[in-house]
Amino acid sequence: MRKQQTGGAQARRLLRLLCSIPLLVLALPAMTAPNDTWDLTDLYPDLASWQTAHSTIKQQVAELEQCRGTLATSADTLARCLQQSSAIYRALTRLYSYSFLAKDIELANSTLREQHSLAEDLLTAYGEAISFIEPELLAIDRVTLQRWQRDNRALDDYDFYIRNTQRKAAHILPVREEQMLAAASAPLRVAGDTYSVLTNAELPWPTITLDDGQQATLTPAAYTKFRGTQNRADRRAVFNSFFGTYQKYQQTLAVTLEGQVRAHVFEARMRNYPSALQQALALDNIPEQVYRSLVTTVNNNLPTLHRYLKLRAKLLNLSDPRYYDVYPNVLNIDKTYPITDAERLLDTALAPLGKDYQQLYRDSVGARWMHIYPAQGKVSGAYSMGAAYDVHPYILLNHNDDYDSLSTFAHEWGHAMHSLLANRTQPFARAEYTTFTAEIASTAHEVLLYNQLTAAASDTQERLFYLLQELDGLRGTFFRQTQFAEFELQLHEEIEKGGALSADKLNALYGALLKRYYGHQNGVMHIDDNYTVEWAYIPHFYRNFYVYQYATSISAAYYLMDKVLAGGEKERQQYLSILKAGGSDYPYELLRKAGVDMASPEVYQAVITRCDKLMDEIERIIEQADEMPKSTK
Repeated sequence: MRKQQTGGAQARRLLRLLCSIPLLVLALPAMTAPNDTWDLTDLYPDLASWQTAHSTIKQQVAELEQCRGTLATSADTLARCLQQSSAIYRALTRLYSYSFLAKDIELANSTLREQHSLAEDLLTAYGEAISFIEPELLAIDRVTLQRWQRDNRALDDYDFYIRNTQRKAAHILPVREEQMLAAASAPLRVAGDTYSVLTNAELPWPTITLDDGQQATLTPAAYTKFRGTQNRADRRAVFNSFFGTYQKYQQTLAVTLEGQVRAHVFEARMRNYPSALQQALALDNIPEQVYRSLVTTVNNNLPTLHRYLKLRAKLLNLSDPRYYDVYPNVLNIDKTYPITDAERLLDTALAPLGKDYQQLYRDSVGARWMHIYPAQGKVSGAYSMGAAYDVHPYILLNHNDDYDSLSTFAHEWGHAMHSLLANRTQPFARAEYTTFTAEIASTAHEVLLYNQLTAAASDTQERLFYLLQELDGLRGTFFRQTQFAEFELQLHEEIEKGGALSADKLNALYGALLKRYYGHQNGVMHIDDNYTVEWAYIPHFYRNFYVYQYATSISAAYYLMDKVLAGGEKERQQYLSILKAGGSDYPYELLRKAGVDMASPEVYQAVITRCDKLMDEIERIIEQADEMPKSTK
């Protein structure tokens, strides 16, 4: 996910509705037609209307002070104050969505950036203003509160919020301390903010000359582009120059990462959690066994990853595969996917989810909810913003008609469909779904698209291309993100036991994991020590145990789609029930109700089984073919 900075607990809640994948592209000038851009007037007709709404919400946030000290007086007062707070947050998500979307397509526009800063500040102010609610709610006698909930139907929409607050009772502090922690959210972000500015704006990225004479300045976006070049000498030069830059600044980057980890550990201790991991998981009541089971199952099945790496090396005709050989396509096909084709292909792929689901997609994809093409001054990447409950999701793309653009299109529409179904089924107070379930819908779309493309492939080369693309996606999302999750756990445990994180230690920890995952000791792939500084390139490590959810989500998606494709209406509705549930229950429980136990190795084994099945098919095709597929060198 593309990193975004916002303030306070409410910002973290809102961030869940910004769902994206790390598609880094170079923003280029492009001619855009009106239908290729989104229509933000669905949110506000103009900037003046946004400014009026900002002033109104700012006043409403101040008026929340009238509720302070009153929640325990009566059921009506409690209901009124919860409704008042929810209504403000509902308006605030709309306000925030508009400013976020507007500035992302005109990054050089200072007015829009300032406007978004105002929205972020107001979000932080709201978090501070409501900091009294949970402590006062917990002060109400439980028997009394249960009677109030039975007698006052206005509290119905807040039943899960009340239950969840009571669950966190041991970790909710007195009012003044809650205010202090809410106010501390900005200084606790400084390490992450510093990392973002340093790596995005101030590091002197190297320029290299490629074999064809092209000059390439290796920014992170350019690295993502050129690391997959088909010329092996160029790939090696790209890796050496790019990670060489991080090595020059590794001590500073170690300080920023250590600062972020210490911020996580500090907050966990202040809230009486035994570890930063438990605090991060407690946000959505995820059992620690989920995290542990993921890491253990992946480690037990690293031979499957090694099998894939050996298959890639064989197809690439490499006798000594190196880490810089991970990214080039084994083969390419001469095929493009214009946006109209992407819309059509996904429509066909979604058939297993039922006619109602397909129709909702068709009705939505034709509206002006997308900003489709790259443009000068537009942010790179892709995301779906579904925070505006009363409007609809918006999707940012940088579509350039290639395969990655097609899969990104499918991914982001999975997020959008999740938001649509949750918002249509649940009241606002229960609609906001968690990150733990957010990536399931998007990955399910990708799984169905893989199936559709592979089945409809016109020849062996095209079929092999799709099979290999899916396998590489599983390497990057399942194995690699679990590797990141294991590293992140090591970082926090090192600080929690009283240690420190120097660059040398980070290189050693990350290097050991990298070598184990990629089979360095077994001769599967050689990992040069120069590349162990890769930890400095990964912004996800500033997100407090976020990355593991990519791996759990892809596992749940494959597990669920296996059931949908092999089953009938019951299995389809089990899957759709997760999307429609929004945030009406804990995500782990929502998945259990749908037949998925994320603490069980069985779920993660579904991905391993899929990997082996794909490789079996690739090997059969190759054995039956007259010649090997055209490989890169």
